[in-house]
Amino acid sequence: MIKTIALAYSGGLDTSIIVPWLKERYDARVICVAADIGQGDELEGVRAKAIASGADECYVEDLRQEFVENFVWPTLRAGAIYGRKYLLGTSMGRPLIARRQVEVARKVGADALAHGCTGKGNDQVRFELTYAAFAPELPIIAPWREWDIRSREDAISYAEAHGIPVAATREKIYSRDRNIWHISHEGGVLEQPSSAPPDDLFMLTTDPKHAPDEPEEVTIGFEAGTPVSVNGKKMGAVALLTELNKIGGRHGVGRIDIVEDRLVGMKSRGVYETPGGTLLYIAHSELEQMVLDRRTLAAKDEIAPHYADIVYEGRWWSIEREAYDAFVNVTQERITGEVGLSLFKGSATITGRTSRHALYDERFVTFGEDDVYQQSDAAGFIRLYGLPTRVRALRDQELAGASAVAASPGTGEPATLATV
Repeated sequence: MIKTIALAYSGGLDTSIIVPWLKERYDARVICVAADIGQGDELEGVRAKAIASGADECYVEDLRQEFVENFVWPTLRAGAIYGRKYLLGTSMGRPLIARRQVEVARKVGADALAHGCTGKGNDQVRFELTYAAFAPELPIIAPWREWDIRSREDAISYAEAHGIPVAATREKIYSRDRNIWHISHEGGVLEQPSSAPPDDLFMLTTDPKHAPDEPEEVTIGFEAGTPVSVNGKKMGAVALLTELNKIGGRHGVGRIDIVEDRLVGMKSRGVYETPGGTLLYIAHSELEQMVLDRRTLAAKDEIAPHYADIVYEGRWWSIEREAYDAFVNVTQERITGEVGLSLFKGSATITGRTSRHALYDERFVTFGEDDVYQQSDAAGFIRLYGLPTRVRALRDQELAGASAVAASPGTGEPATLATV
């Protein structure tokens, strides 16, 4: 018999109605766990709201620093991007929230875990794979896979019937997920891929058309692949990302509109805002381009989409991810330096980059006179580098010549490989 349920709680529409539903269905204590990973004012009064909806207790956990340092930064350093565009904001947050939920469940003696993820989405997998890693023996309650509520309109009606105040309305029925890295928007008119996002949809970024008419310069500093400063000022992880969100947001940087492949097999349309994260990805990639050699960079580019899949698919707590981290950490040892960006009406362009570990060396690439690189050495290199091409061409000439001799005997002899 289930006596205490630990519920991952956000205070949004879904989890707000789950509290009374669990109380009615199981007659058990409901302990809510709300994780602050940078939702801002969305969490104001969340504990009181949970208690008012029937929860026996609500723990509000500040996980912002851990989220950025232990989830966002590793994903950034790996260069992981899903579906060519998505910077994985929601995906990164779920393993951390679910792990903390399990820790609270242990603390209060809960004998079941619950979440508000739908049966159509990715988040149910992310939560439940984390449960499997840290509490494999606890049963899981997923109301969206059990109850007769089938839409967000139904959920709003349920909330109204039970006197539960929610921010969602039938006119603005978007499903949103926000943290310090990004905000996602789904549902409503966005379910029509042919429809443009409404102007009032966006929350973190200025419409590029209304962004400042003058560009803004920003310099981002990195140490061993980790962002550490903005415009020369050292900052902690949370403060740095918050500052870049403000800078990127006011210039309309970081909007994407994507039809992505969900893990469960369907395609869905989402609109994401990731202003600071977009600046960081651009700057970090540029610094790597200058510091890493060609083959190391290519190897890292090969694992980046695999790392993105791991994050997107909820396999964060896996040996596979730890193994990739080990590789990435080695590649990042010399990714130290600064990158300058110019922001203007939705774009961010490189203005400069510096690093003491740069493999770029003007002595080797200058078109002026130098005594380091002997240009005459290139002839031998090209001859050896092109050897397979030359061998194939000479072989083709031999075969063509032999065919011609066989068809019409003469005195000419075909070229031979001995001339190579």
